[in-house]
Amino acid sequence: MQKGIHPEYHHDTVVKCACGNTFITGSTSKELKVDVCSNCHPFYTGKQKNIDAGGRVDRFMKKFNIKKEDVE
Repeated sequence: MQKGIHPEYHHDTVVKCACGNTFITGSTSKELKVDVCSNCHPFYTGKQKNIDAGGRVDRFMKKFNIKKEDVE
């Protein structure tokens, strides 16, 4: 590796989330500010809302006047 071209690595980088959670990690920055962390992200907290994408087939069949009996 060439000398003098790599950024300085900090083993004690403080990450601050908008929810108030903080934790320590390693980074080339001294401090990081994030909007969402694992403490407040809906996927990790179990508060995720699944968007129902169902009904696409029904809308398609309705649009082209296809009946389920015709398909089977």
